Amino acid sequence: MFDTILTIGLVILGLVAVSIIVDRKLKQLSKNLTEQTGLALLNQNVQGMQQRLDTVSSGLNTRLDNAARVIGDVNKELGQMQEIGRSLKDVQNFLQSPKLRGTIGEQVLEQLLQQSFPRGSFELQYRFKRGDIADAIIKTDQGMIPIDAKFPLPNFTALLKAETDAEQTEYRKLFIRDVRKQISDIAKKYIIPDEGTLNFALMYVPAEAIYYEIMRDESDLTGYAQSQNVWLVSPNGFYYFLKVILLGMQGKQIEQQAKRILNTLQGLQKAMGKFGNELGVLQTHLTNAHNALDRVTGEYQKLNAKIDQIDLLQ
Repeated sequence: MFDTILTIGLVILGLVAVSIIVDRKLKQLSKNLTEQTGLALLNQNVQGMQQRLDTVSSGLNTRLDNAARVIGDVNKELGQMQEIGRSLKDVQNFLQSPKLRGTIGEQVLEQLLQQSFPRGSFELQYRFKRGDIADAIIKTDQGMIPIDAKFPLPNFTALLKAETDAEQTEYRKLFIRDVRKQISDIAKKYIIPDEGTLNFALMYVPAEAIYYEIMRDESDLTGYAQSQNVWLVSPNGFYYFLKVILLGMQGKQIEQQAKRILNTLQGLQKAMGKFGNELGVLQTHLTNAHNALDRVTGEYQKLNAKIDQIDLLQ
């Protein structure tokens, strides 16, 4: 009996031990499965993050490439702007010479005149008896219109660069002084009716910006110019002024052509009258000749009839 109980106890203990071992194995297996599942999920997350990082990196690289191109283009444009700036500075330095500025103004004036008038209607570098030389004159039936190009640049440039109100006031005074002197010089040198000019002259300002500054009401330069019989014109205004003169010249030419046509018609009328008289005389002569021919023909026929009678008598 004791052996049976012992055997049963040992069996129970064995079952308990086996149960414990199986439980541990199951827990270990569960733990392993859990860890493997977690690793799989972790790997999936890592892969997803890697893909997102790759996408972000690709987009970032694309943006960086675009930014590099934009920066390159900007640097290129800046280089071109610097080159333009240097060119403008060279032009500004070039224009510092009054003689060169005057030459440029004269060339522009010459081109405008050549585009608007036939060559014989104007003259460049016209010299007056006192030795003063106007840049150009336009020839009209009433007289010559003197034109001189003026380029008051230095103090105008300084006025644009002025940073304070005091500087602007100072340079504007100097600019107005320069323009007034140029107006006075044109009035004194080129308005000479005794030499065939009209009682006014043109001051041609080659730059529109300078012309607009001159025309500002506060300066009253226009009033002073009018008092000196000097008309201020810019390239645009000068073009229309030339068109008005050209229309006047064309009207004069049309009038002259009409007179020539009328004179031609009158001469033709006289010639026709003379020709009519001569034709009448010729017609009279032809009529007389025809009458004489008729008489001669009649006499011939009579004479021929008498000759025929003589033949019959034989």
